[in-house]
Amino acid sequence: MDINDLRAIVTVVSLLTFLGVVWWAYGVKSNKKRFEEAAMLPFSDEEADWAELGLDRNGKRKAS
Repeated sequence: MDINDLRAIVTVVSLLTFLGVVWWAYGVKSNKKRFEEAAMLPFSDEEADWAELGLDRNGKRKAS
């Protein structure tokens, strides 16, 4: 076994790992809702801060 055999093995293992992650992220339907909720996390805090300050989504004061 020389260095080229080791490189080939590492390449195949890396490809299989990548394909496994892609399958897990896009192929498993039960993850969809959880990923959608996680994608909205950066915006949920911001909206709560705006409401607390009495601002709309554009940062303008809400009409009272």
